[in-house]
Amino acid sequence: MRQRMQWWKLLGLAGVVGVAATGVVVARAERRRRAYTPEEIRARLRDRHAEATATAPADGER
Repeated sequence: MRQRMQWWKLLGLAGVVGVAATGVVVARAERRRRAYTPEEIRARLRDRHAEATATAPADGER
């Protein structure tokens, strides 16, 4: 019985560690995203749009 309780404790601890690690990853990504100025974001979006429209076929072409 004691072994079973230890496994549940370890599983719970692993779950808590997983949630904490996910929070760290999300916070780090959010900080990186917010580091851009609005002008940089606009320039990146324009570049991505130009790249997407240059490689995508026209409406009538396939």
